Amino acid sequence: MLDIKFLRTDPDIVKENIKKKFQDEKLPLVDEVIELDKEFREAKTRAEFLRSQRNKISKQIGFFMAQGQKDEAENAKAEVASMAKELEDLSVKETELEEKIRKIMLVIPNIIDPSVPVGKDDSENVEIERFGEPVVPDFEIPYHVDIMEKLNGIELDPARDTSGNGFYYLKGDIARLHSACLSYARDFMIDRGFTYYIPPYMIRSSVVDGVMSFAEMENMMYKIEGEDLYLIGTSEHSMIGKFIDTMIDEKDLPQTLTSYSPCFRKEVGAHGIEERGVYRIHQFEKQEMIVVCRPEESPMWYDKLWQNTVDYFRSLDIPVRTLECCSGDLADLKVKSCDVEAWSPRQKKYFEVGSCSNLGDAQARRLKIRIKGENGNYLAHTLNNTCVAPPRMLIAFLENNLNEDGSVRIPEALRPYMGGKDKIG
Repeated sequence: MLDIKFLRTDPDIVKENIKKKFQDEKLPLVDEVIELDKEFREAKTRAEFLRSQRNKISKQIGFFMAQGQKDEAENAKAEVASMAKELEDLSVKETELEEKIRKIMLVIPNIIDPSVPVGKDDSENVEIERFGEPVVPDFEIPYHVDIMEKLNGIELDPARDTSGNGFYYLKGDIARLHSACLSYARDFMIDRGFTYYIPPYMIRSSVVDGVMSFAEMENMMYKIEGEDLYLIGTSEHSMIGKFIDTMIDEKDLPQTLTSYSPCFRKEVGAHGIEERGVYRIHQFEKQEMIVVCRPEESPMWYDKLWQNTVDYFRSLDIPVRTLECCSGDLADLKVKSCDVEAWSPRQKKYFEVGSCSNLGDAQARRLKIRIKGENGNYLAHTLNNTCVAPPRMLIAFLENNLNEDGSVRIPEALRPYMGGKDKIG
């Protein structure tokens, strides 16, 4: 959410930013919110004047009464009563205007970083760099579910019977591999100085409003019926929410956190839940990174976060690339974002396995996350990034470590988490 003062003084910048995001239908909202803000400030100024006058006249009533000037006292009382009625009306008007302004401000997109390429959708995202040599072996790579089934590691039909499409049972060595990737990610991030967390898996609506846009919420979040609680779509939600309405001392920054959680997503509007596969599903697990820092440090932390994911995948011998998200592919709260994509030898192309985002002060403004500085208080910057999210990550792992005989090689970094095994099959 933007600062209303910035929108008021630089509406043309806000409008140009909306155009870069190809959301021209939101352009009238800028002028609308400026007009509402003007009404709100006028109402507030009028109310402050009336309170000042009321206090002044109230003091005069006592003086009139002491002097026996009853008529003057009654006139003054009537004037105070009239002011009280107008103040009541103004209070209602202020509340209504404030709510209208907030609703509009929540849908006006954040100002994107100047380095973000302008494009309409994800088809215009820009490759930044490749890490590792993508290899296509001289034997056929089966579909990932076929690999798992051959290793007796997945059951989709029973999951479909119990829960529907978008769910799965993992078992045996594949289930162990799934847990090993998460355990290794946990220790990988702890070794890089991040504090490990297991957060709440449900959050209140006030936190949902703070961490994401309404459109994202509608497409992602499961609501707990009869309660003000939502299942998290990623642990970023509850981890950033942890700082709601807090004042953090500068000396305690940056806050670098890594969190494990299950994630739950409706995937409304997505390309479709797979009937036979684990790429797009309703339930998965993830190791996340979260940073709360000073504004001037957020570009540096952005680069560190995506590099952590690259290093994690490369330690498991998986080739990856980074892809800069263009303006039209950025969620409204984001200043800058890049995807980490893993190589698929079967498809002979890369696919997304993680996303790194700098949200500037957007979440901090919504959630009132402030920094106590030597020269005054100011809003923090927040960032997040996926370290690893199996089982999607397992697709890349299995394809890139598959042997011709159908067994799967276990890279050295993962062997301690797999009981010392160097392959499964």
